[in-house]
Amino acid sequence: MYCTRVWGYPRAGRPIEKMLHVAADSSARVRWRLTRAPESPHLRALLTPNKHRLRRRQRQRDESHTHSSVVTEMAAAAAEPCRCHIVAVPFPGRGHVNAMMNLSRLLAARGAAVTFVVTEEWLGLLRSSSSAPPPPGVRLHAIPNVIPSEHGRAADHAGFLDAVATEMEAPFELLLDRLREEEGGEVPPVAALVADTYVSWVVGVGNRRGVPVCSLFPMPASFFSAYYHFESLPPRLVDEHAPAAGATTDKSDKRLEHYISGFASSSVTLSDLEPLIHNKKTVNHVLAAVSSIKNAQCLLFTTMYELEAGVINSLRSALPCPVLPVGPCIPYMTLEDQHSKSNGEVTTSPGDCFTWLDSQPVNSVLYVSLGSFLSVSASQLDEIALGLASSGVRFLWILREKSSRVRELVGDTDRGMIMAWCDQLKVLCHPSVGGFLTHCGMNSTLEAVFAGVPMLALPLFFDQPIDGRLIVEDWKVGLALREWADKDGLIGSQDIARAVKRLMACDEDNTKAIRRRALEWKEVCGRAVEKGGSSYDNLSSLMQMVCASRCTELDQQCSKTDA
Repeated sequence: MYCTRVWGYPRAGRPIEKMLHVAADSSARVRWRLTRAPESPHLRALLTPNKHRLRRRQRQRDESHTHSSVVTEMAAAAAEPCRCHIVAVPFPGRGHVNAMMNLSRLLAARGAAVTFVVTEEWLGLLRSSSSAPPPPGVRLHAIPNVIPSEHGRAADHAGFLDAVATEMEAPFELLLDRLREEEGGEVPPVAALVADTYVSWVVGVGNRRGVPVCSLFPMPASFFSAYYHFESLPPRLVDEHAPAAGATTDKSDKRLEHYISGFASSSVTLSDLEPLIHNKKTVNHVLAAVSSIKNAQCLLFTTMYELEAGVINSLRSALPCPVLPVGPCIPYMTLEDQHSKSNGEVTTSPGDCFTWLDSQPVNSVLYVSLGSFLSVSASQLDEIALGLASSGVRFLWILREKSSRVRELVGDTDRGMIMAWCDQLKVLCHPSVGGFLTHCGMNSTLEAVFAGVPMLALPLFFDQPIDGRLIVEDWKVGLALREWADKDGLIGSQDIARAVKRLMACDEDNTKAIRRRALEWKEVCGRAVEKGGSSYDNLSSLMQMVCASRCTELDQQCSKTDA
């Protein structure tokens, strides 16, 4: 092997010319390697398109015998747009696939060629009529269906996680071998793997093959930090053989800042972790995924820096690799091509919810969506339907199952609309939508923040209790529906109606403050993704690291040969 990849934060004021000075110290050797196909496939992809131009420049350089021109010419070749090939590997779940696809869209917009790897089942779902086609620069590849179906994974979530951890690696390696055979021509060699943290085996695959791995964590940085510092939590949480809760002074409402310094500015409590921690098999998968970051070359978050600055700063000090929040990883870049009431370019179809939304007053509609994976119990669903019916508030409810039962409870009303699917971000950005009853999944949370829509939080499982805590207490852009739950956890229809009316009210001081903060966060979010914003710059850093991994091979390759 000629070289070791060098990864890290790009240093300010260190252009490519300086990065290549070491290689330029032995100019004859460098010239030879620039004009002959190097053994490294990554260097070959960088140099081959410019081979003839480099040979012509070398002849001119040899005639003038100007040593200083070596650095300039190498820099000119390296500074030209570099079409890096990135292989993206999402965890096979809708929220994870959506987040990875949105990141892939952003990477492709920066010039990367992205190969998006899913199972055959997911390939069919992504090519279905309800899904947007992959963006330019992103191509889909599939491995066999070696894991349980997406439609049944909720019945045995731990078993599904086991299958993802043990069955996908071998067919993925075979796919990488096929991609290697395609290298050359229009398909550059794989420069990096970007994998969901929950497919942690990709880190080992990348390390064995000498390909850098960037791990994408599609949940809050606060959730990641809690499990990264898991051993710092009280014994009754981390050890199933520890004394019962009554035998310890640690209370469920105690904040994590008492155990983890990175949570000094957060309101997250022990109780937000307990629903998941009590599921031992699932939490072991989470711990294994978080632990794999130590061997990755970069950690990416779908959140943005401003939303969790304190926790992200703490993780940057604790982790051995760069930490880059590149969110929100939502399809905001496609909004300008879609329906817009303000510019008059209305695109609708029969039964399209936007025709109905266009006829509603501003901020009058409550959007309701409780996720595509785990949902509320049947009894809770009934209470939500009855609560919406009695609230008098307009609503748009996305419900894939049991819609006939809900329609029966809601009754025949022109105040509401129930559909199986919609373009969620597009709906949230519609001026008629003034609130969001949500299960607090990370993608939904980020879309609401981006759109500036206040939330009524009803978290269910996994990271959602932490998401809900951030929404209500840290960012202060919503209300917690669980506050109205009885001792069995059920929220009655009257309390739901009361909470809905409170969120949608225009005259209550608390609601006005929530709506004002939601708009403030909307502005922060918009600035983060614009040029010069935190997420924009972090994405630029990621692309620089991927492309610079080729350039640094020049230094390392020459050093190895000289030795």
